[in-house]
Amino acid sequence: MIEANQLTRHLVGRTVVDNLSFQVKQGEVLGLLGPNGAGKTTTLKMLASFLPPTHGSASILGLDITTQRREAQQLIGYLPENSPFYGEMTVRGFLEFIAAVRNYRGAQKRSRIARAIERFDLGEAGRWPIETLSKGFKRRVGLAQAMLHEPSVLILDEPTDGLDPHQQQRILEMIKDLAQDKRVIISTHQLKDAQALCTHVLLIKAGRSVASCTPLELASHSRLHNAVHLAPMQAVDPLALVMLPGVARIERTSNTLDAVTVLAKPGSVILPLIRRLVAERQWPVERLEAEPDCFESVYRQLMSEAPQ
Repeated sequence: MIEANQLTRHLVGRTVVDNLSFQVKQGEVLGLLGPNGAGKTTTLKMLASFLPPTHGSASILGLDITTQRREAQQLIGYLPENSPFYGEMTVRGFLEFIAAVRNYRGAQKRSRIARAIERFDLGEAGRWPIETLSKGFKRRVGLAQAMLHEPSVLILDEPTDGLDPHQQQRILEMIKDLAQDKRVIISTHQLKDAQALCTHVLLIKAGRSVASCTPLELASHSRLHNAVHLAPMQAVDPLALVMLPGVARIERTSNTLDAVTVLAKPGSVILPLIRRLVAERQWPVERLEAEPDCFESVYRQLMSEAPQ
């Protein structure tokens, strides 16, 4: 696994990363979430052995990032936020350069490059200079170089930053596919990306951990998680609603006197039951909808409450 234990980094009289601890096992994707300056990139640089920790330790599949740096780095595929390219190189030329740096030769080199180009749909762009590519294509080239040596660990810094929705979805699908047999850490401020991709999230503010949980657990911190709104209030029978399995209680919606909010017990999904009840009783409801996802609201609440 990837394991960090009280990972800390001091820089120019301040603490950039402060006692972070976490684990990532095979098949898991850990998302580091937080505002700019939270310490996400510094954490990834320490894991990739580009920066030594001031205190604490970390290991990559049992290899210490400080005392076994080179061995650990051989297991890592790393994509920095601003992918370092030689813009004048073609895509194929750049991958050939990376393969040579990693000491691949002959048939093995050709096989690795062909596999990377096929995996990330770079065939048509193989002859183009990298500087002429869109940002989405550049991120795919970055992933191709990170995966060229088939690493066991992927460390990706803001992999979808600046991409349009279609490009974001394409990159997320690629990362999700890669994550099936690897250990992946990403940093992102795209909360939807974290929900779609991550098996676990670590919220960071000012270098310190604010929360560590699954995306579902984070969303469930809201009392409105899985709640259902109905209107008009006169159209429903509150007693019948509250008797449904999984219903915690019913509240009058605060922004209108003509609607009710049905709150769910932790872990319960009540929308299908309420829809069935409305249909069976033929209640003339005009509004029946689930509370919008609570992930973002809980994230913002935790960040606002966390000390600077």
